[in-house]
Amino acid sequence: MSLLPRTAEEFSSAEYWERFFKKRGEKAFEWYGDYNKLCGVLHKYIKPRDKVLVVGCGNSELSEQLYDVGYRHLTNIDISETVVNHMNQKNAKQRPDLTFQTVDATQTPYEDGSYHVALDKGTLDAMASQEEGALAGRMLAEVGRVLGIGGRYVCVTLAQESVIKLAVEHFIQVGWAVRLHCLGDSESQEVSSFALPVFVLVCTKFRQPMPMPILEMCQGEDGAPARLPVVADLLSVVRERQAYAMLRQRLRTGTDATSTPSLTLCHAPTGRPRYTLTVQDCPPGAKVPRANHFAIFIVPQGRETDWLYGLAEGRGQLAASANFRRLIVVAMHREQEYTDMQAVQSELSPMVMELAPPGMPTNQQVPFLSVGGELGWREVVSHGTSDLSGQYSVEDVRGEDGQLYRRLVFLGNEGLVQSESRLTNPAAAAASSQKKKKSRRKAKPPAPPPMTTPSQTPGGALEVDKGYLCCAHHRVMVAGLAMLGVGTDHNKDVPVSVLLVGLGGGGLPQFLRDFVPGARVEVVELDPAVLEVAQGWFGFTPDDRLTVTLGDGLERINNIEREGGHQYDVIMFDVDSKDPSLGMSCPPPAFVETAFLERVGKLLTPRGVFMLNLVCRDSALKKSVLGRVRGVFPRVLSRGIEGEVNEVLLCSRGTGETGVPPSLLKAGKTLQGALGMNSSGAATCIPQIDITELLEDLKVA
Repeated sequence: MSLLPRTAEEFSSAEYWERFFKKRGEKAFEWYGDYNKLCGVLHKYIKPRDKVLVVGCGNSELSEQLYDVGYRHLTNIDISETVVNHMNQKNAKQRPDLTFQTVDATQTPYEDGSYHVALDKGTLDAMASQEEGALAGRMLAEVGRVLGIGGRYVCVTLAQESVIKLAVEHFIQVGWAVRLHCLGDSESQEVSSFALPVFVLVCTKFRQPMPMPILEMCQGEDGAPARLPVVADLLSVVRERQAYAMLRQRLRTGTDATSTPSLTLCHAPTGRPRYTLTVQDCPPGAKVPRANHFAIFIVPQGRETDWLYGLAEGRGQLAASANFRRLIVVAMHREQEYTDMQAVQSELSPMVMELAPPGMPTNQQVPFLSVGGELGWREVVSHGTSDLSGQYSVEDVRGEDGQLYRRLVFLGNEGLVQSESRLTNPAAAAASSQKKKKSRRKAKPPAPPPMTTPSQTPGGALEVDKGYLCCAHHRVMVAGLAMLGVGTDHNKDVPVSVLLVGLGGGGLPQFLRDFVPGARVEVVELDPAVLEVAQGWFGFTPDDRLTVTLGDGLERINNIEREGGHQYDVIMFDVDSKDPSLGMSCPPPAFVETAFLERVGKLLTPRGVFMLNLVCRDSALKKSVLGRVRGVFPRVLSRGIEGEVNEVLLCSRGTGETGVPPSLLKAGKTLQGALGMNSSGAATCIPQIDITELLEDLKVA
């Protein structure tokens, strides 16, 4: 027999409750929590001397238990005559002063202001769906009438959004103070059949309506109240609590390697995100040591976007390496202070233990894992808001190699580093450069020695290392210039014209301008805020050989093609899509439509190369894009980026060769030499790129 309502309408009808109580009989209906769970918050707001009206009492044992601990002024009302008769018979001898009456809660016979407290356990939930909330509204109005000044409406509820919204807005409009407690069940060792937490709504009546709404949220029965400005914020907090309870319930009852749920823990005083937890379970059949039930891995600050921590595939590999039944991967948030690893462990321990896998022994030791026992390092150096892309943060972080890097991150997509540059100490780099010149090798130049944080760096402030491209796809694009024959005797002193759509931090166009002989670069950037950040924080310096046009790249190319008379040796697309729902995050779909690609082809010189950074997770869409590109450009070479989705396409109108020409590697060596010859010689301006290595992995797309 189903004991829960089949429909919301049935839940709120008198006929349903009549049938329910006749079938249920003696057993109390306590799925909103029993007295032991509710007593703490009830005793806080209801005193033994208070005159209490229990609205929709049902056959709950709550009134009996309150009576037994000294509450003797309880009037219980319910619309079910069956339950009222039953409860009166049950308590006649043992609790003679505990009265139960058959009364409609929307039309009570009691005088105005005759009660101190109205106690409601589930009645609001039952009535809220009836008559589009009008029935519940009449009940709340009646409660307001019978309560005196200073009286409280105390409602135990599951806080379905429509229900809590109806009640809170009602009492805010009549000038009452509203407080909501979320009661957890973390102390219970039993797995409840209800995942949703129980809430207690407390609304207090004042003599004069409050001029400004008082809206507060408390965690637990004794949690400090957090003031919220509007009802929507309260509803948001409720949804978060409910989502967490449901997640916790799911994690307590089983493991699932195919699902990697995550949740954010916020700093209680400010409400700002402090930790993000991602759950990674081992796959079925994995050989996990018996004692390895559960572990917590702390991601170093600033490394959240690394493949190993930022993508599901990477976290899967991390979990396989750790070899526990369940691994919680913890990322720390920017603009939050973390003292040390011990403090982080102490702060996280109570919460993460609620996410332990089923079957873990009670006294099991749970290890906290990390990289070298350190928290990492991050400093936010600037932040702002773009009208096009939202809030952004410019931050310095320490990489896996010990170097310091500067990153631009748009907070709407924190898992993606929009731009990155390596930082260098000019004084240290100059000394290191003199040593390297004595024994320079052909292999990729080693990175500068690991640096300390800026506050500990001798010799002045840090600068962007303009000779180092952090993004692998940028390095591939530079290597693609070998297709032009840059640096060969045949092309000596021949200028190279470049049109680049997408500025980012400006590292790629600055590198082209500084190191490619004869390069003249025009950048098209849609977002003025990005240009401001590039110039202010990433060392981007426009001049007569490096210009920026603010505007839409599509419109700029269409206008150039329409006006005629201008061609480019290289056209590069490195522009991201603002639509996260697409299977392709770079470029926006309009940039790879056939008609637009044909315009791009017309703007190339006879030796010209079109370079596209393609980031597409949808295999069918990617196949379609490649087909369109090949339809316009007879020769398309590609190179994937290890550990990333990016694939760089190098496209030309050349014909005759079906594979990667052997001469390309030779041209790459020539380009390598030309880059070095074109550098200014300054310690911070030495190109650090291995062209040959980048070209070796090219293939025909």
